[in-house]
Amino acid sequence: MNGLSKESVTWTEIDEGSCEQRIDNFLCKHLKGVPKSHIYRILRSGEIRVNKKRVDQTYRLQLGDLVRIPPVRVAEKPDTEFVPALEFPVLYEDDALLAINKPAGTAVHGGSGVSFGVIEQLRSARPQAKFLELVHRLDRETSGVLLLAKKRSALTAMHEIMREGNSDKRYFALVLGQWKNVKQHVKLPLHKFDTPQGEKRVMVREDGMASYTIFTLQQSWPDFTLLEAQLKTGRTHQIRVHLAHLGFPIAGDDKYGDFARNKELMKQGLKRMFLHAHSITFKHPLTGEPLSIQAPLAPELQKYLDKLSKS
Repeated sequence: MNGLSKESVTWTEIDEGSCEQRIDNFLCKHLKGVPKSHIYRILRSGEIRVNKKRVDQTYRLQLGDLVRIPPVRVAEKPDTEFVPALEFPVLYEDDALLAINKPAGTAVHGGSGVSFGVIEQLRSARPQAKFLELVHRLDRETSGVLLLAKKRSALTAMHEIMREGNSDKRYFALVLGQWKNVKQHVKLPLHKFDTPQGEKRVMVREDGMASYTIFTLQQSWPDFTLLEAQLKTGRTHQIRVHLAHLGFPIAGDDKYGDFARNKELMKQGLKRMFLHAHSITFKHPLTGEPLSIQAPLAPELQKYLDKLSKS
């Protein structure tokens, strides 16, 4: 493409990797460098055809569809940065799903000052994979179970499962202070905003999005408590903000935590936020079989718990 117009009409047959994708999203990916406004214009004008028929931007592509793409001028592709291929510890894999144990400090995708993340590195490591997309996200400093889809049908089904609340995601969090209740249901609305420096933050606010976490006490020490957090909704930074608002910030949290205590913890060996996605349970999106995937606690977190228990 490189800055030159494609001289002739092209026909593309839809394979499983693009099946169920909206035509506008397919074209944005297929015609990199073409402004979205132009893509919508050629859709409205009927220059894009599927099986020789006009479609609007909401049409979802089906296996075997034949898409007519007219000649378009494509902006020159910028030089893409090299993405090192990297596999991550596999917790579960079949022909539809891949679950990995994501390490702390690794973003799930590029953006916000990060040139690449887990998804880009996995795609680089698996060039033969026709389809690989994130099912959900984890914060950069959170370790644990990260689920990816290897088929579009699995991705759309997993999104439906999560939207309907039919998955069970649980985390371990070490908080500062002595938590009293064995089980506590926390429903606090969360509002997203940008700091003056342009960073994304979340706060508890009455007009925020409904957010619900169930916390269960696992173990306690004089100055710390290990909690299991069960997500009933999946808002950005939900566990971190709910706990900080209640006065029990997560140990090592550099956004919502106790910064002075974090410095002490670093000297004691805890050099990251103690938040780990330890399990996810749901019915397999294609077979309906119950599936429960667990990620062992990261070694550096287990080491810190062992240290607490000995002191």
